[in-house]
Amino acid sequence: MAHDTNPASHAKQLPADLAAPAFVDAWKTRALVAGTVFAAIAVILGFLGQSQDGLGWDHLLRAWTLGTLWTWGLAVGGLALLMVQYCSGGKWGLLLRRPLEALSRTLPVIFVYWLVIAIFMNRLYLWAQYTTASDTATALKNGVISEIQAHCLNFKRPMLNPAAFVWVGLLCFAIWFFYTWRLNSLALTREADRPGNTPYWIKKFENISGPGILIYSITMTACAIYWVMSMDVTWFSSVYGLLFLVGQGYLVLAFSIIVAISLSKAEPFKTILRQTEQHDLGKLAFAFVMLNIYLNFGQFLIIWSGNLPGEINWYLDRIRGNWGVIITLDFLFHWVIPFSMLLSRDLKRNKKRLLRVCQWMVFARAFDMFWLIEPNFKDAARNLHFSWGILEYIAVPAALFSFWLAYFCICLGRRPLVQVNDPHLQEILEPEHVNA
Repeated sequence: MAHDTNPASHAKQLPADLAAPAFVDAWKTRALVAGTVFAAIAVILGFLGQSQDGLGWDHLLRAWTLGTLWTWGLAVGGLALLMVQYCSGGKWGLLLRRPLEALSRTLPVIFVYWLVIAIFMNRLYLWAQYTTASDTATALKNGVISEIQAHCLNFKRPMLNPAAFVWVGLLCFAIWFFYTWRLNSLALTREADRPGNTPYWIKKFENISGPGILIYSITMTACAIYWVMSMDVTWFSSVYGLLFLVGQGYLVLAFSIIVAISLSKAEPFKTILRQTEQHDLGKLAFAFVMLNIYLNFGQFLIIWSGNLPGEINWYLDRIRGNWGVIITLDFLFHWVIPFSMLLSRDLKRNKKRLLRVCQWMVFARAFDMFWLIEPNFKDAARNLHFSWGILEYIAVPAALFSFWLAYFCICLGRRPLVQVNDPHLQEILEPEHVNA
């Protein structure tokens, strides 16, 4: 009897229905319920904090900033990784393209979150409270701010002022909205085009995404400086934007792997998520973990060894006064645990275990944002202490993330999960051993 010796002849077939599984709607429902519960808890904590130390609503706004930056990293980071994929190619793009497109289309939610920060900026940023030289001089005379703060406020005022904050934010959102619209609309056009026209589309997406990555890097850096770095007017860093860029890649890749593995419980991802590509995504996540700690530790080492008063105080605010516990946990959460886990080849090929590590990475990114944000404020710098307001950093980001996640599920369900005329489709449908 003759046997078929061609492995490709046993290639899997895509199901007829490429829509998102029904359980995506269940995700949305659970996210809305969780968001409502956490929002109610956040309001209660705000009242409790206000009665305890009078800072309840200030802590709520700080926690709101954390939640906004966390979800913002997912939205614009998803847009950036989508453009990187179009420029680099690879089979992993077929798996993550729809989730990344859905991430980019959540920008309207981020814009609403940012509007709250823009409205209440004077509660978050020192430069928004003292907008003129006379205001700064009065605050210095009354001992409200230090001499170095007064100097930095006056020196940086052409950039750090309420009008610039709003206009830069609006411009950046307009650019991100344009790229989101352009890439998402072209993706649907390509879907309807004939398969033989693939080289044309590859070149078209490359021509858009190449400059787009550069523009994203500039706009993202500008917003990272305005939204986070400027909370401490005395602080500056030449790699701050790069730290956020890598951190967003760390976060988005982990979240995208979670989505891909979760979707593989049903078709069509059950067919297209092979162990080979899962392993590749795990290795890519490992690379971002390495790059993330390299940049963060490199900045710390240079500043600490230099021991310059203008720079070292930023770290002292985040190490002394019990903050040493937080930075130690941040080091463990953000790097040691995912690094140690992702070293394992078997873990990267095990769906359940890789899923847990990526979930931990998403949490670790939020924990790191807490360490970045809270010590910028006078009541918290070198003074980590329990208050009801600290619990806002759990309730508020959880609420914002949950509402954002619900909208992400809506976006994810609006398109087929697989692009049928992708050049890598036939290869990814082949049995695992074909390309071993």
